[in-house]
Amino acid sequence: MGKFETLLTDTYIEKYQSLWPNKTILDYLNEAIEKYPDNTAIVDVKSRYTYRELGKIVDRVAIGLKEFGLEKEDVISLQLPNWNEFIILHLAATRIGAITNPLVPIFRDREINYMLSMTEAKMLVIPDTFRNFNYPEMVNRLINGWPAMEKVFVIGENVPEEMESLSVLFDEPWEKIRDIAELDNITHDPNEVTEIIFTSGTTGDPKGVMHTHNTLCVSTNYWIDRLHLTSEDVMFMASTFAHQAGFGYGVRLPIHIAGTGVYQDIWNPQEFIQLIKKENITFTAGATPFLQDTVQLDGIENQPIDKLRAFVTIGAPIPRPLVKEAKSKVNFTILAGWGQSENGLVTLTSLNDSEEKLTGTDGFAFPGMEVMVVDDNFRECRPNEEGSLLSKGPAQFVGYLKRMDITEAEHHDGWFITGDRAVMDEDGYIRISGRDKDIIIRGGENIPVAYIENVLYEHPDISVAQVVAMPDTRLQERACAFISLKSGKEAMTLEELKNYLQEKGVAKQYWPEHLEVVEDFPRTPSGKIQKFRLREQIRQQLNQVD
Repeated sequence: MGKFETLLTDTYIEKYQSLWPNKTILDYLNEAIEKYPDNTAIVDVKSRYTYRELGKIVDRVAIGLKEFGLEKEDVISLQLPNWNEFIILHLAATRIGAITNPLVPIFRDREINYMLSMTEAKMLVIPDTFRNFNYPEMVNRLINGWPAMEKVFVIGENVPEEMESLSVLFDEPWEKIRDIAELDNITHDPNEVTEIIFTSGTTGDPKGVMHTHNTLCVSTNYWIDRLHLTSEDVMFMASTFAHQAGFGYGVRLPIHIAGTGVYQDIWNPQEFIQLIKKENITFTAGATPFLQDTVQLDGIENQPIDKLRAFVTIGAPIPRPLVKEAKSKVNFTILAGWGQSENGLVTLTSLNDSEEKLTGTDGFAFPGMEVMVVDDNFRECRPNEEGSLLSKGPAQFVGYLKRMDITEAEHHDGWFITGDRAVMDEDGYIRISGRDKDIIIRGGENIPVAYIENVLYEHPDISVAQVVAMPDTRLQERACAFISLKSGKEAMTLEELKNYLQEKGVAKQYWPEHLEVVEDFPRTPSGKIQKFRLREQIRQQLNQVD
């Protein structure tokens, strides 16, 4: 089952064998090509592909990847926006048995350096520029620290001499240079690792979540029954492909149903409305701010968007007044779900749920997946009693890359300790109520608190640094930094702090957006900082300002 250490013992595999589809994404792609060759597969800002065309370009790129040295179990990292090249490269890499490592486009030097060192990626694909950031310049600053890296491909016009234009992979007729039949000789075990995606670390560094073909495919298939999907459905995805939601359900779900994926590389609600009408979009999934932006568009109630029947909100709790506002303006059903990089979407409401369930819960578990709410002693809580949320099932990840110690520490008796707090009602529906783990969710984007605090502690003038969530109307949460300064330093501004984080190469979306300089912190008798009091303090200050 490959070179990576995972949880996949014979006993583990036997437990879930009957629940897994025992397929790869290539099996679903081949079925789509055979049954619906002329169905549109991909629509992005610059291209359209039918399934027949997609199959041909995937084979071409797969042969090209082998020509450039990529082999089975090698890692290819993709730091790309929601463009067709991401999907094609993922499928082509899978075709040769390589592993896809999605990287969020907002990541900068510090995150990228850590992640590519950890995965020992052999290839990297980047844009020349996206949202005014020069990716080749970043790579040139870092590449000497990546001894495993053999080739960097660039999409765009400005390709440095030491890198390769991705057009070589896509446009060169590799299928005429090398025998395409060699692809068919490559074997694929559904229990091999096919994806490594990084999640926010709660103890400092991000963790590389490993998924197999089986864990990804079963997670994707769950959506088909819950949403009644067919080959006639058209999905819209604006969440980045490098989040598990974008990857598992934006990149892969349309292929599972031989349907169409319509993609946006920069979220734009007005353009979304136009795409619904133009492409007959039937469902979408995205973070809560996407829903809010859509529902609160001027004149949304007069737009002919009845084709859209479901909006799945993931990544952050939905404000219940927003759901009620939507019901008065639009006809699509808003579904709420909960999940993580480690387990995909685990719970989801259904299209025929009551208003109480749709507006007051985050759904119930998919078949085969299990959730349990427990107290501090891991005893199951009574219905409607708050506790820590555990999960397990066939869609669960198979370990953190090179960190089996952390993998084991975050499990209890076979259950994954999610770090979220929840209540479960008598019907098995859960409602996320908070977090045990120290993470801020900013518009669906996890901010790794401990990671940012560690960077702040490196500042020569900062004595103590604590980062907490502060409420925000649109994004739900933003990051607020509380710091105390070392002797001799009298003041620090938010602008100084941001300049420091920029110099450290930290992604801008992770930067604190409010700064409080304090002389001391509220502490327990043992000296531990009471973060909940810091959260209360900034919440009260914001209320006073309002």
